Amino acid sequence: MIAFEPKNPGYRAAAITMFDAQPAMRTLGIVIVRLAPGEVELAMLHAPALTQQNGFIHAGIITTGLDNACGVAAFSLMPPEAGILTVEFKTTLLAPARGERFVFKAEVVKPGRTLTFCEAKAYAEHDGKTTLIATMSGTLMAMLPAA
Repeated sequence: MIAFEPKNPGYRAAAITMFDAQPAMRTLGIVIVRLAPGEVELAMLHAPALTQQNGFIHAGIITTGLDNACGVAAFSLMPPEAGILTVEFKTTLLAPARGERFVFKAEVVKPGRTLTFCEAKAYAEHDGKTTLIATMSGTLMAMLPAA
């Protein structure tokens, strides 16, 4: 992991405020566990309301956690005046999302003035084991005020 220097000295408070402003995260029960410049760890407990027909957490929910982790990691390196928006992502589902707790870890691979590239991994914790269940590569855009 590369050590990044945030452009916003108040990146931590800004990232938490941005995260907390998302009702979807509260609905899903996703919380920030760890935050550093260019990286984040989010977590979510299993909830029956978030499952698909086989009882696994729905792939869309896992993708949402990964996308948000990429967004928070990227946002932590953006200037104070920036907003953030996902431009694209690719998710690979590796195993069924079966577990009591789910962790979404993201890190910035390449920050840019406008576009930032991130990679993320989702893990399921079940019966004392941790299983990698999905990966994501994503590109996020800094929404900067017009010059």
